[in-house]
Amino acid sequence: MNYYLGVLKKYAVFSGRAQRAEFWYFTLFNALIGVAINFIDILVITISIPLGLSILYMLAVFIPGIAVSVRRLHDTNKSGWYLLIGLIPIIGSIVLIIFFIIDSDPTENQYGPNPKGTMIS
Repeated sequence: MNYYLGVLKKYAVFSGRAQRAEFWYFTLFNALIGVAINFIDILVITISIPLGLSILYMLAVFIPGIAVSVRRLHDTNKSGWYLLIGLIPIIGSIVLIIFFIIDSDPTENQYGPNPKGTMIS
């Protein structure tokens, strides 16, 4: 949960690097909270009081989600513009998942020092 809150504190920070744990924990908690809010939305709609909480939540975490994705790409020594590969149907998503899974660049790169703190010279 600390990683999730940490990403929200860096709401629109696109510079720097994010290690795998930060990215994947944010993704996990984002999905869990999204499912819970969607469930609440469905229950409320059946009572016929449309709230749209899931849409509000999705809008609230849209920018932090992009920011942590860009920082994750920076951690693998790739430009944040690689995020646009996701616009290519199916293959783009697969390539992005691979980029998000691969290990960090172990040394300091153009985007900053290694967030793991283990510098290899």
